[in-house]
Amino acid sequence: MTTTAVNPVLRVAPAAPAEAAAHFRASLAFHADVSDVAAALAADGDPGFVVLDSRSTESWDQGHVPGAVHLPTALIPEQAERLLDRSVPVVTYCWGPACNGATRAALALAELGYQVKEMLGGFEYWVREGFEFETWQGTERRPADPLTAPWAGDDCGC
Repeated sequence: MTTTAVNPVLRVAPAAPAEAAAHFRASLAFHADVSDVAAALAADGDPGFVVLDSRSTESWDQGHVPGAVHLPTALIPEQAERLLDRSVPVVTYCWGPACNGATRAALALAELGYQVKEMLGGFEYWVREGFEFETWQGTERRPADPLTAPWAGDDCGC
């Protein structure tokens, strides 16, 4: 008798196509990526959302997305209403993929009635993709990391 081993990827079967479509559609309602946020901010006119940096003041001073609102997660309940318009969607970010600070900030804002998305990759990928950022010393830009951004052109094709 031969036994067929199931590899770790297929040990749990993939979801049915309709289930998968619903999941990925929902994911896009909750997340935006760094490139899309940068493109929307660079386009002429109002992007239709505000970017919120949920990190500490020390982290903000190290660098932040130009035009972002600084509101550490712990201060959201007491300061969000003063700094944000409930009718404008908010895109939160924190350090990067290994940090769930942007998720906690998005949850706090959603619980207060704000429309919110989380920027995947956070500040780390903003910098790694070569986008301009601000520090207390001024504006900076680092070369794009070829593992995170296209070598030529602005479109990664995804």
